[in-house]
Amino acid sequence: MKKNIKYLYIIIFLLVGILTSCGNENDNENKLLYWSSNNPYEIEFAKYIVNKWNKENPDKAFIKFQPVPEGQSSEEIILAAVVGETTPDIYSSMWQGDVEAYAQAGVVIPFDTLDGFIDFIYERCDSSVVDEMRSQDGHIYQIPWKINPIMMIYNQNIFRELGLNNPPHTYSDYLAASELFKKDVDGDGYVDRWFGYSEVIVTWWQRFFDFYPFYLAASGGAPLIENNKAVFNNEHAIGVFSFLKKLYDNEYFTRERLSARQDVFLSSHIATRFTGPWEIVHAEKFKPEGFEYDFSTIPVPDGFEGPIYTYGDPKNIVIFNTCKDPQYAWEFIKFMISKENDLKLLEITSQLPRRKQIDADSLFTNYFNANPKMIKFAKQSKYVKGTDSTPVLKEVFDLISQEYEACVIYGVKSPEQAINDAAHAVNLLFIK
Repeated sequence: MKKNIKYLYIIIFLLVGILTSCGNENDNENKLLYWSSNNPYEIEFAKYIVNKWNKENPDKAFIKFQPVPEGQSSEEIILAAVVGETTPDIYSSMWQGDVEAYAQAGVVIPFDTLDGFIDFIYERCDSSVVDEMRSQDGHIYQIPWKINPIMMIYNQNIFRELGLNNPPHTYSDYLAASELFKKDVDGDGYVDRWFGYSEVIVTWWQRFFDFYPFYLAASGGAPLIENNKAVFNNEHAIGVFSFLKKLYDNEYFTRERLSARQDVFLSSHIATRFTGPWEIVHAEKFKPEGFEYDFSTIPVPDGFEGPIYTYGDPKNIVIFNTCKDPQYAWEFIKFMISKENDLKLLEITSQLPRRKQIDADSLFTNYFNANPKMIKFAKQSKYVKGTDSTPVLKEVFDLISQEYEACVIYGVKSPEQAINDAAHAVNLLFIK
């Protein structure tokens, strides 16, 4: 009996040893943990990249993948992980506006301290993009990865019915088309259609789909914040508020919340909307028979000259300071955002890599020939902006959004007063 027990202990010991050794391969110091977003297409891409890397590099540290854990928002999950010191080594869905706060807290690794980064990033991106990534201390804590430029989608069927040969380019064009549409709707007895729509909510990120892309378009890509001071109290922001206010005052846009309905664009309840390239996959899947649509730049002030910028909705890659081998993490990231794997990202997710001259690169030609609507976003990608480098960016947009609601939606303030009040409130954020 004692002999049997002795053998049992030996078996248990061996089993524990085997399980521990397996854990050492995949679950302790001999691996790096990579989190992606919860988007199913990005999960598919991440699995492809990780499997390919691990297969091609069996003698190196194992990369373990998982989507960011479920929660109210990925930003909240990341913040909780930072506080609990349970961050992954690599995270590839970081909102650009969050990075400065994490940089100042010392919880992300500066890429410019890693071998080979500077040469790589200038090969991938224009100097203006690199400068946009630079934090207030001069270091670069994030890699520009992918963008979803905000553009105007429009219903080609409705435009043809109105006799409009081209999408509206300026504020006056857009207002004239809105009035033409309104008269046509009134004449046909419709009361449930509008020329455009933007969500009537005060949530700060909603301004990425109305005020902010219009401000960037009108100003040629100007910042909101510079040297810890509001610099948006200008003719561009006032003009944007004034233009958007007219859309509600003249009932070209509705104050009604339409998000609970079926898709109001595909059902032709609205003629235009400001959105990103993700709309293509959705539209192609759910559009009614005969429905035609296209994309155009954000409308600009009358007389505007120069390239038309918009918000790029960037998501970037960071390495957290809990990473035991940042240089190795960088080697994996460099593989993930190689030109060939950028093409794979495009094919799987329909999201644009933030890579210069992507519309002219022969490697991507077949993709754009097969997906012609994406070429407009690729051309727009030369003229996109992310967000300014400040640790209080959400608060900045929250204050702008409150004044947007007061002025644009409900008309209780003039554009001049609303922008001035927003700038004054933002400046208070920087008083120490």
